[in-house]
Amino acid sequence: MNRICVFCGSSPGARTDYASAARRLGRVLAAQRLGLVYGGSNVGLMAELANAVLAAGGEVIGVIPRSLVEREVAHTGVTELRVVDTMHERKAMMTELADGFIALPGGLGTLDELFEVLTWAQLGLHAKPCGLLNVAGYFDELAAFLDHALRERFIRRAHRDLLLVGATPEELLGRLRTYQPAPEPKWLDSGAS
Repeated sequence: MNRICVFCGSSPGARTDYASAARRLGRVLAAQRLGLVYGGSNVGLMAELANAVLAAGGEVIGVIPRSLVEREVAHTGVTELRVVDTMHERKAMMTELADGFIALPGGLGTLDELFEVLTWAQLGLHAKPCGLLNVAGYFDELAAFLDHALRERFIRRAHRDLLLVGATPEELLGRLRTYQPAPEPKWLDSGAS
């Protein structure tokens, strides 16, 4: 792995734990010589993460839609800032540039990005690892919902297992590095999709 794409909030969230975790992840990425690909913003957890990577001497590639640049939320101090026209282009470029994905706490945009790359993995469009950094139990209920969907046969076990979870950056990155996608030749039949 050379670069990790991190999805996270443009807000700092309600707990200081979230910003602390973003900064720690940034330092660990730089220490492990993993470049960061992220949404290119200079606000919220995105700024905390990018600034931590930069302060530790790491590479940061931001990908941001032109409409957000015009709102002056782009991080102009990153290693490379790629400006695209649409949110769809942003997600496609971030996916192309990264060797794996991590979601930190965030809102609808974070979940949208995470579930799009998970869906692409389910469909076999990529075989890159996807993980949640479960800061202060933020993703506990999301994981419980996915387990519920598995029991209700809307998700297969192989597809549920696509989402790796870790409580620390070191633990999660270790899981991403050792991830081996399970072969699933037939993903849609009369059972769960």
